Amino acid sequence: MRFSDLLTPARISTTFRVSSKDEALEELGSLLIQESELSDVSTVIQVLRDREGLASTGVGDEVAIPHGRLPNLTQIVAAIAIAPEGVEFDSIDRRPVRIFIAVLAPDRAPGDHLRVLGRVSRLLRDARVRAELIASRTPAQVLALLEAEEDQLR
Repeated sequence: MRFSDLLTPARISTTFRVSSKDEALEELGSLLIQESELSDVSTVIQVLRDREGLASTGVGDEVAIPHGRLPNLTQIVAAIAIAPEGVEFDSIDRRPVRIFIAVLAPDRAPGDHLRVLGRVSRLLRDARVRAELIASRTPAQVLALLEAEEDQLR
């Protein structure tokens, strides 16, 4: 499963301007419902908040991967947001987050959910990829970069 296949241009923001962790989760929820089967943004935001309440999804290196599962979802939905100025997010390395990857999966597909999170982690392990994502100015650039990187991971 390719991470880039889970995205649409409508679920990619290269100008994510938020001032807090909670605002970031709200905006990510709004991105996730774009061009997807999701329609109740408040439920999506609550799922992200609930997961964040367990432990911060700020994994370090300016990356956060808020994620969760929903019972009635039929397929995995993802969004990516680039915050050029960074957002305080209680990351494990205490650095502001500039790359947000949000993932929602069906309750009945925990294996797929974990595979997507693993794929995202592999993609973002490379400092060059992170720098190129942060420098991306359009959703098309983000998609092209992710597709090219995933082709190399095969």
